Amino acid sequence: MTKILKFIKPYRVAAYIALILMLIELSVELLQPLLIGKIIDEGILNNDMSVVLYWGGMMLLLSLIAFFSGITNSYYAAFVGQNLGFSIRKKLMKKVQSFSFANFNTFPHASLITRMTNDVTQVQNIVFMGLRIMLRAPLLIIGSLILAVLVNWQLALIFLITIPVVVIFLVIVMTKGGKMFRSVQQKLDTVNNVMQESLIGLRLIKAYNRRTHEVKKFMNVSNNLKEQTASALRLMEAAMPALLFIMNVCIIFILWIGREQLQATNIEVGEVVSIINYATRMTTAFSMFSFIIMAFSRARASSERIVEVLEAKIDLEDEEDGKSLEQLKGAVTFEHVSFRYPGMSTYVLKDISFHIRPGETVAILGSTGAGKSSILQLIPRLYDPTEGAVYVDGMNLKDVKMDDLRKRIGFTPQESILFSGTVEENLAWGKSDATLSEMKAAAQDAQIHETITDLKDGYETKLGQKGINLSGGQKQRLSVARALIRKPNILILDDSTSALDLQTESKVLDAIDKYKCTLFIVTQKLSTAKRADKIMLIDDGKIIEEGTHDQLMNTSTLYREIAYSQSEQGAMNSVY
Repeated sequence: MTKILKFIKPYRVAAYIALILMLIELSVELLQPLLIGKIIDEGILNNDMSVVLYWGGMMLLLSLIAFFSGITNSYYAAFVGQNLGFSIRKKLMKKVQSFSFANFNTFPHASLITRMTNDVTQVQNIVFMGLRIMLRAPLLIIGSLILAVLVNWQLALIFLITIPVVVIFLVIVMTKGGKMFRSVQQKLDTVNNVMQESLIGLRLIKAYNRRTHEVKKFMNVSNNLKEQTASALRLMEAAMPALLFIMNVCIIFILWIGREQLQATNIEVGEVVSIINYATRMTTAFSMFSFIIMAFSRARASSERIVEVLEAKIDLEDEEDGKSLEQLKGAVTFEHVSFRYPGMSTYVLKDISFHIRPGETVAILGSTGAGKSSILQLIPRLYDPTEGAVYVDGMNLKDVKMDDLRKRIGFTPQESILFSGTVEENLAWGKSDATLSEMKAAAQDAQIHETITDLKDGYETKLGQKGINLSGGQKQRLSVARALIRKPNILILDDSTSALDLQTESKVLDAIDKYKCTLFIVTQKLSTAKRADKIMLIDDGKIIEEGTHDQLMNTSTLYREIAYSQSEQGAMNSVY
C-alpha cells in the first residue's frame, strides 16, 4: 500500500484539507460527552437552566460545524480518491504499453483488465474511506480512551484491559483476510478470462453448438469465485459480532463499577454518563472496523497486484546509448540466430543465417509451426533472439532505438487486427498525421478503396470490434493499406494475402513494387513466391533451401513437390 499511496502526492493539499476537516468533525464528537456530563452535573442536578441552555447551545453550534466539516470532507476525500484512481490507471496503461511479449506471458490479458479496473477501484475506495472514516475510527478510539482517563481513570482502566485484546483480534483477522481477498481477485481474473474468450469466440460457439459447454464452464469458475468470496466475507462479518460482544461486556462492567462508586459518592453522575458515552463511541468505531478491515484487506491485495505490474521488469528496452535512425535503406541480416519463446525450452528457430539487400522481395514458405512468423517478429524487434544477432543496414537491432526502427517498418500480422472506430481512424494507425488523400492512395494500392467507398459512410464508416463487419479479405487489405500508408522501408506481410484471390493479390503486389521497400512475405502460394528475388523454405526452425523460383525448381525436391501439388490443384479447379 505504501508504494500506491505515493500517487497521492500531487493531490496532497486536498488530502490535508480533508484530514483537517475530519479532525474538526472528530474533535466535536469527542467533546460532546464532556459537555453532556457538564450539563448533567452543573445544570440538571443543580436545577440551573441557564447552564443547560448555554452548554446545550454550544453543543448545537459545534454540531453544525461538524455537519459542514463532514460534507466538505466528503467532497475533498472523493476528489483525492478519484484522481488517485485516474493516476494509477494512467501509469498502468503506460507500463502495459511498454511491455514486451514476455511480460504478457506473465500477465494474461484478463488479469491486466482486472488490475486496471477492479483492483484500482478497490484502492481508490480505500483512500476515500481513509480520508473520510478509516482514520476517524482509530482516532475516535484513542481520543475517547484519553478523555475517559481524564474524566475518571479508575473506570477507564477497563478500557486499557479490553482494547489490547480487541486490537490483537483485529490484526489476526486482517492478516488472514488479506490472503483470502487476494485469492478472490485471482478467481475474478479467471472469470474475466473465460467471459472474454466466450465473447470473442461467440460465432464459433454457435457454429459448433457449444453453448451448453461454455455456460457450464462459466458457471464452474463463477461458482469458485462465489465460494471464495463468501468465505472471505464470512470471516469479515464474523469479526463484528465478536467486537460488539467484547465492548458490550466492557460497558456492563463500567455500569457495575460506576454504580458502586456512585453509592460511595466517589464519582459524579455526569462522569459515569461521559464514560458510557465514550464507551458507546468506541463500540461504534469498533463495529465499523468489520467493514474497514474487509475494505482494507481487499485494497491491500489489490495494491500488491497493481505494484506487481508497475514493478515488472521489461526485458526489451533501448540501450542507454541506443542509436537513432536518420534513414533506413532496408538491408536485413540474420547471423546464426536461434530463438525460443520466453518460458519455453524448445527452440523455434535454429541457427538461421541470411542476408537481404535493400529493396529485395523475400518469400518465406514452410509448413505450419516451421518458424516463419518467428523470423518476421524478430525484424521489428518484438522479441530479441536467444542466440545470435539481427542487423539492419549493418547495425545490431539491440543498438538501435526501437521507436526509430518500428516507424520505418510496415507490419501486418497473421491475424488482421482492426480496432473499434472509423475506417479512417484505423488507417491513421499507420501514420497518425496522414491526410485523406494519403489514405485513399494507400487504400487504392491495397485494392480496398472501392470497397470503402461502397460502405454507407465511406471512410467515416464505423467498424465493429476487430472489424467484425468486414470479411476476411477486406480486413487483410485494410491491414495492408494501414502498413503502406507509412511508406515503409521494410514491409512485412505475415500471410496477409491468404484470403485474397490470385488476381487481387497480384494487383496488391504490383502496387507494392512502387514503394521500393524491402519486402518479407509469408505465403503458401507459388504464384506469389515466383515474384520474389529470394525464396526461403523453412522447416523445423531451419532454412533448408533458398534461392529463386527457377533455382529451387532445379535443386529442391520439396519445392518441386509444392509446385506440382499446386499446379495439379490448379488443373482440377480449371476442370470444375
